[in-house]
Amino acid sequence: MESDAARQLDGLKVLVIDDSKTIRRTAETLLTKEGCTVYTATDGFDALAKIADHHPDVIFVDIMMPRLDGYQTCSLIKHNKTFRDTPVIMLSSKDGLFDRARGRIVGSEQYLTKPFTKDELLEAIANQVAR
Repeated sequence: MESDAARQLDGLKVLVIDDSKTIRRTAETLLTKEGCTVYTATDGFDALAKIADHHPDVIFVDIMMPRLDGYQTCSLIKHNKTFRDTPVIMLSSKDGLFDRARGRIVGSEQYLTKPFTKDELLEAIANQVAR
């Protein structure tokens, strides 16, 4: 089973949008080891250009960010014809029902609470690319 999951991730393009350098670096390190090509962005504005340039297969977006928050960023992605089918996984340090519901409303496929484990991160991606 593990090799199937690893094969699924090999060559996958993942964008991690988070204003925390620690979260970006952690996700990048874990995913690169699994064979993913990882792009990072510090906020929604930074991310939009990278999404257009790299066409990621999966996008992780932090909810609380300056300038353009995660909900706004997800909404913009989901309203774009080219990227609306790209899975968006919300990242948040809050694990509230309201936050999860709001994430669904703007179109996110999944919600991951920070800090996340390697297994949670990989499982979230596997859930989205296995569809």
